Amino acid sequence: MKKLCASLFLSCTILLNGCFGSDDTPKPDPATLTSEDQSYFCGMTAAGHPGPKAQIHILGQTVPIWFAATRDAVGYMKLPDENNEITAVYVTDMGKANWQSPEAGPWIDINEATLVIESKRRGGMGAPAVVPFREQASAESFIAQYGGTVVSLDDIPIDYVLGMVEIPDNPALSIVE
Repeated sequence: MKKLCASLFLSCTILLNGCFGSDDTPKPDPATLTSEDQSYFCGMTAAGHPGPKAQIHILGQTVPIWFAATRDAVGYMKLPDENNEITAVYVTDMGKANWQSPEAGPWIDINEATLVIESKRRGGMGAPAVVPFREQASAESFIAQYGGTVVSLDDIPIDYVLGMVEIPDNPALSIVE
């Protein structure tokens, strides 16, 4: 009976590791966002919106899932049925990117980013933004100008990234006064 239990445990462990990936899965490099790439949730062109972008790489897929806003990518990561095969998440370093057209990057790993929420800056479709920075000093400078709070990825409230938001009449606006 002990051998049967041990075999069953080992089999389940192998199966679960296959489902959820492993730490030795190679991490892909960031991809280049093109004008043809569509945002996962809305189907619109990901590059056609102001604010930080994101790309999520999924195990077994050669092309990343694109997001017109980092906020949407964080929301995707918080969905329990969507996040178990993620191999990498890259976001725009807004310390170096242009807010109105950040699609060229530079890309940074979301786990290495300083994240700012609740600022006056708006991202894709005029929604509240999750604003990533490689350097803490860049995040602090951004907060001094636009307000906001530094949070860890795990501490971003689910309602902030998945809750209903009031979209301004003109989504092209990137600052809410």
